[in-house]
Amino acid sequence: MKNIILSKEDFQDFPIGEFPYDRDHSAMGEYQYVVEEGYHGNWLDPVCNFTYNGTGPSWIITNQDGIHSMESQRVEQGRPHRIFPTLETGSPFWRDVEVSVTLRRLSQKGMAGLAVSLNHSIDTLVFYLDGRDRAICAYRHKEEVTVLSETMFPHDCDSYYRLTVDCNGEEAVFFIDGKEILRVKDKLVARGGKAAITADCPTRFRDFEVRVSEETAERIRTAKEEADKEEREERERHPAIKLWKKIDLRNFGTSRQVRFGHLCGGNEWHVVLAQMQKRVSRDAYGFISCLTAIDLDGNVLWQLGEPSEQAQTLGKVSADVPLQVYDIDGDGRDEVIVGWDFEIRILDGATGRVKKAAKTPLSDDEDATLIGVPYNRYAFERINPDGIRICNFRGKERPADLLIKDRYCRVYALDENLDLLWKYKSPTNTGHCPLPVDVDGDGRDEVLVGYRLLDSDGQPLWSYPIGEDHTDEIVAGKWMPGDDNGYFACVSGTQGFFIGDFYGNIVARDFIGHAQRVSVANYCPEREGLEIAVSNFWGHQGCIFLYDSHGEQIWEMQNEMNGNILAPVNWDGDQSELILTNADAVKGGLINGRGVRAVAFPDDGHPVMCCEAMDLTGDERDELIVWDYHSMYIYTQEDNPGKQSYRPVQFPAYNASNYRGEYSYPDASFLFFQADKERMKRERNNL
Repeated sequence: MKNIILSKEDFQDFPIGEFPYDRDHSAMGEYQYVVEEGYHGNWLDPVCNFTYNGTGPSWIITNQDGIHSMESQRVEQGRPHRIFPTLETGSPFWRDVEVSVTLRRLSQKGMAGLAVSLNHSIDTLVFYLDGRDRAICAYRHKEEVTVLSETMFPHDCDSYYRLTVDCNGEEAVFFIDGKEILRVKDKLVARGGKAAITADCPTRFRDFEVRVSEETAERIRTAKEEADKEEREERERHPAIKLWKKIDLRNFGTSRQVRFGHLCGGNEWHVVLAQMQKRVSRDAYGFISCLTAIDLDGNVLWQLGEPSEQAQTLGKVSADVPLQVYDIDGDGRDEVIVGWDFEIRILDGATGRVKKAAKTPLSDDEDATLIGVPYNRYAFERINPDGIRICNFRGKERPADLLIKDRYCRVYALDENLDLLWKYKSPTNTGHCPLPVDVDGDGRDEVLVGYRLLDSDGQPLWSYPIGEDHTDEIVAGKWMPGDDNGYFACVSGTQGFFIGDFYGNIVARDFIGHAQRVSVANYCPEREGLEIAVSNFWGHQGCIFLYDSHGEQIWEMQNEMNGNILAPVNWDGDQSELILTNADAVKGGLINGRGVRAVAFPDDGHPVMCCEAMDLTGDERDELIVWDYHSMYIYTQEDNPGKQSYRPVQFPAYNASNYRGEYSYPDASFLFFQADKERMKRERNNL
């Protein structure tokens, strides 16, 4: 008998109004932890969508004759990909549950029902009523929906229906108003997981309940204790975390518009923070309004522009930032290279003095031919730069070229004197972060711009056979065991995660919703090759996927949070890495290659919005940097200093970006490539 109540929800403790949601529905949560303010109870809304911007919440709490209900509000079902608004509750350890809810279909132009055995919001069993008088049991996984069983069930928009799913082992029995209508046997039932209500049309839900037997309740409790024990034991295997620096950012704080470098030469690290303003249309033309350079004790070296008390507003820009810190002239001290008032400026790192400056290129293309331009008109006469990359197009001893871009269409190569080398106007979206990499070993960088590989002179070599959406992040490397070829790992929004070779061919692909972030490192040292971590955001956010070196999935999970950075962290110095999610003290931190939390942040009031990992103390292990608009905390290992023998090759700090794919390789050989350039030119795939 299932007489133990795990959840009983009448929504009476919710105030009438909106269930908490991201009011901006912006890209901030792609790489910053955005916490929705308000009372959540025991529920989680994991769905966000740029089409929701300004339209209000997905769920509201209403009152009818003194009875509270949770009502779904969404009708958008197909953008940016297939979306299933879902409100989750419970534990991944739930199993053999009986889940019930009463619903009224305020609209029949979609589906509404229950989800059980929920691993995450697009990995779940669902029992629902649809718009064609059917009752259906289906499995939702990523972009696919597989119907397991269905039957006709005429229903209307005025009546209330009691839906129940009773799970026992591999069998699930489905009831409506106490009458059995479907029965399914599947291993997914036995898997267990959270429960949820779900609808893609206006629907009223009330009187939600989850029951189990006394024996099952004990099994659930034991499973939770074992998982907690596993995490405690895992955390004991790694150095504990300790606070190393705490910096007051006063009125010049920002979000992830931060860069690190050696502004005065030597080994001392400095931080450059950029406040940005928006022009014309949202993030299409973000520009820097203030630059502040500080040391790691918070002392200001110099400041350009005027800081604002509205740091929270000026930091809320999800675009990339035209800013890098790099020793471009080879004098041993980093310069600050910045897009400033329609110029590219090279600033002395120690003083902020302008060493060189040049106007950005004129926007001399027909507006109608440009990709991603709001209102079909480029707003300015000169390019408003949307990012800067340090490259080596001319085959010099060290990189001395710049690549700047507009938002989504044009890229421009400049030399160290800021003279134009070449321009490329892409017929497909350039994405956010073009990746310079020498794919053929001739000492000159090619650059992957969205789906297209350009030669060092800006001429297109080939394109992946994709024409939609855009690439957010790219990683290049030789991570497959026994394979000396190089590959790109790309996350490209609705086009999913894919691995492509250096000749324009896709060798592995997974449609996971909107693929957002990617990193490659030795996350599972017991496996051959390296592993690839991927997350999604738009639609069903907070899902993390781990793949082996060939692109075969190892596991998928939901950590119930946005802003998952997925940066590889050399925390132990033992030739394996951990994965940085975010800085939340309860659920964030570093996870291992099994998805188990290995390092937790202390509950010390630290900021949680932004986080980063890099070696700042010089012991060859990474520190964790967390900050918001007001303060920055830097954490290190409890046993620091401790000189290590392992120093992995990581993504260079001088090419930082909100949208960089990240890697941590045992040595530089993982980035040495000798692809056949003549073969690329012969094939010229998909151009």
